[in-house]
Amino acid sequence: MIKKWFVIGIAIFMIVSGCSKSQQETDQNKNETPVKENDPTNSSSYPLTGISTKDDTNNRAVAVMINNHPEARPQSGLHEADIVYEVLAEGKVTRFLAIFQSEQPSQIGPVRSARDYYIDLAKGYDSLFVSHGYSPDAKKMLDSGYVDHIDGMVYDGTLFKRADFRQSPHNSYITYKNIVKGAKENKYKMDQAPEKLSFLTEDEVDAISGEDAVSVTVNYFSDLFSARYEYDEDLGKFTRFSNGEQTIDLDSEEPILLDNIFIIEAEHKVIDDAGRRAINFKSGGKGYLLQKGKWNEVEWKNIDGKILPFTNGKEAALVPGKTWINVIPDDQGLEQLVSFD
Repeated sequence: MIKKWFVIGIAIFMIVSGCSKSQQETDQNKNETPVKENDPTNSSSYPLTGISTKDDTNNRAVAVMINNHPEARPQSGLHEADIVYEVLAEGKVTRFLAIFQSEQPSQIGPVRSARDYYIDLAKGYDSLFVSHGYSPDAKKMLDSGYVDHIDGMVYDGTLFKRADFRQSPHNSYITYKNIVKGAKENKYKMDQAPEKLSFLTEDEVDAISGEDAVSVTVNYFSDLFSARYEYDEDLGKFTRFSNGEQTIDLDSEEPILLDNIFIIEAEHKVIDDAGRRAINFKSGGKGYLLQKGKWNEVEWKNIDGKILPFTNGKEAALVPGKTWINVIPDDQGLEQLVSFD
């Protein structure tokens, strides 16, 4: 009899304990805050886009010099870059510094040669720098170990491949897989994410105001290189055009879709007979920030190598997504080289 009541007692204890545990888990779940899809305060978001993810976000940024000559268009991989700097190289020719962190495109290129100021911009995100060739000043920086880098002059035909449908120097390509391979060969670490940028919350995005920026042109002195941005109301993003052609990916034909366009003016000086330039990215200056079909005048500052927008002395947060930064000479400046239609 005693044994019977002992067994019944144990059964009752287990039932009560189970109910208590179940209630505790229910109460705990009630107190948990659901993760928003694009919550910039969420620790599991990409540092350069603010987009939430369940994937590992701790990989290193990779900055690649991308050719923008008409014979190099359309390019490969640009649509997957988190941040793109568009800056004059020589003459009226612009090149891109594409910074990848949240996405890893299978094909990137055409890859082009480095200039010293592109290297500085890449270092601002502690990026692994990828180029094919260099100016004399850029070579000195690379040879000194100023940044971790992989160069096509060393790896042409191995890590870098030449496409047969384009002519040199517009045909050098590299895969992300080969970038990782090159990093491993050179014992570069690839598991350290860049510092997080500041992003707007959903409510702050909804509250964006300013002047209309339905169609915006950035004039680089030639129709071949001037960029035009058009705001797509349905997508809530900007599209990009060069010389009347929409900027798309060569392989997938996906368009460039942008959430932030940051246009700044900076001091430019021609420093040699080849038309190479020195660009002052340290002093700060005026800029325009385009978001959600609106534009506002802001300031830009160099914060630890990153070119960031400021309003009333405070850093202006970005819309979660992709960012394009256009740099123009200040001797003509924003008022003359940027037009809003």
